[in-house]
Amino acid sequence: MKTNDVILQFTAKLVFFIIFLFSVHIFMAGHYTPGGGFVGGLLAASAIVLLILAFDLKTVQAGFPINYRIMTAIGLVLALGTAAFPMFDGKPFFTHYFDYFDLPFFGKTSLHTAMLFDAGVFLVVVGVTMTIIQSIGEDE
Repeated sequence: MKTNDVILQFTAKLVFFIIFLFSVHIFMAGHYTPGGGFVGGLLAASAIVLLILAFDLKTVQAGFPINYRIMTAIGLVLALGTAAFPMFDGKPFFTHYFDYFDLPFFGKTSLHTAMLFDAGVFLVVVGVTMTIIQSIGEDE
């Protein structure tokens, strides 16, 4: 039986972008307020799960042809590399660097290596969560 889920699918597409943009906001705000890579990654994964619920797994996989296992591996390398890099400079593991830069359009901005670590965590959380969801969904 084919159902007509036009309203659900349209709303899911709209809400997907709202949730995904909020996950980016939470990720970016994580250095000064609660949030960061883990919570941002969970929100991004939940936005993709919303699309899977409104459409189906095959349709979302066709729309997002992403290998989430590779995404997880890239996130692990980024997070561990950022955490281990200071050891080559004679500093302890997980020492983060930061400085202030004058960027076009943003002005004086502080950039942190903690953001690279959070980006790795973000990728790991999205990758692992979506790998689990896909393996559960493909068991049918």
